[in-house]
Amino acid sequence: MHIHILGICGTFMGGIAALAQAGGHQVTGCDSHVYPPMSDQLERLGIRLIEGYGADQLALRPDLWVIGNAISRGNPLVEAILDAGLPYTSGPQWLADHVLRGRWTLAVAGTHGKTTTTSMLAWILDCAGLQPGFLVGGVPADFDKSARLGEAPFFVIEADEYDTAFFDKRSKFVHYRPRTAVLNNLEYDHADIFPDLAAIELQFHHLVRTVPRSGRLVVQAENAALQRVLARGCWSETELFAAPEGWMAQGSDQQFEVFWQGTHQGAVDWRMMGAHNRANALAAIAAARHAGVPAADACDALSAFHGVRRRMEWRGVAAGVTVYDDFAHHPTAIATTIAGLRRATRGQGRILAVFEPRSNTMKLGTIKSRLPEALDDAELSFGYSGGLEWDLVEALGPLGERAHVHADLDALVADVLAQARSGDHVLVMSNGSFGGIHAKLLLALQQRQSAPNVS
Repeated sequence: MHIHILGICGTFMGGIAALAQAGGHQVTGCDSHVYPPMSDQLERLGIRLIEGYGADQLALRPDLWVIGNAISRGNPLVEAILDAGLPYTSGPQWLADHVLRGRWTLAVAGTHGKTTTTSMLAWILDCAGLQPGFLVGGVPADFDKSARLGEAPFFVIEADEYDTAFFDKRSKFVHYRPRTAVLNNLEYDHADIFPDLAAIELQFHHLVRTVPRSGRLVVQAENAALQRVLARGCWSETELFAAPEGWMAQGSDQQFEVFWQGTHQGAVDWRMMGAHNRANALAAIAAARHAGVPAADACDALSAFHGVRRRMEWRGVAAGVTVYDDFAHHPTAIATTIAGLRRATRGQGRILAVFEPRSNTMKLGTIKSRLPEALDDAELSFGYSGGLEWDLVEALGPLGERAHVHADLDALVADVLAQARSGDHVLVMSNGSFGGIHAKLLLALQQRQSAPNVS
């Protein structure tokens, strides 16, 4: 089958392309401003990429058009497909029909930690010799690819609550029909799609409804929204984590013992930062056990886990300043990322938080009032206000002189450089490329370091 994918350079749709090709299909695709890293990955696979959404692509005559959720009505290629009455589907539906059917799907859902937990779970199953397939919304360092078809029966997937396509407004994850479902956490996000938290809880309830009686839910015990989801109805076995009656961790963020209902299961000794990753580990261990992997083996696997790119990724050190890159963009994620870095560095050195409110939720300003509290543990914060229709300076007012805001990226870089000193940790947070700010900072710091000391 020849499939043509609209919006192919997104992480999810690029993963669909890789899986389709591995399954023996002919794959082509298009996107606006074809961009890396997915464009590079697809080109390495030999998948033809077309710039833009011209209606002339109808001449390709694929058997099926797969349309990404970033594509809307009014798109010239979409309109041509509809006018011609051609067969089309969404990425999640194609995945359900051609990859997940008949497999044991392990789905990881939640507002935060989906990518990391999915990567952990896939790594555990792989270390156990199960050769799982996976589709992750990032690039796991241990696999160096975002998707793999794998061997039956197991398939691990990051289960996103975002909508499916312009013609299917259900959350993506309702298509996956998991046997094992992780509900990691839940709070308000995606303000461009959902009017309130209750609307997202309803979608999570729809996910719970698809898990069979013989399946298992792995649920974070302390999250009130998830408890409300379960209260709507639950027909499957449930295991809690972060709870004495379920899965617990004792120790530091990077060295901890794992317990199930008070019984010791194993120990994890890894380089991951933050209490949130310790919780992610518990979820992955519990889900893997449902697939037959003993908890002790899962702990051993996680001790060799190398993380995910753009999740507290160390980018380099220059002039004594360490630069990190993280995907955090929601206030909760920003706060937990800063806290994790603080603990990992044992309070040595200042944290300079550099962030871009780039997600649709942050662009709308829906939860901007939470930013000062999220950034409070950083000594200095530098916000990029380019493209915002609300006042970032006003929003960060409670931080006083500790907050710096710039609408120009070069000015922001210059300000960070002016403030940074040896021993500092510069934590860059954005769900986009942020104009290559990491490389710009490191290059300028290297130049500072090599400059002659003139007295």
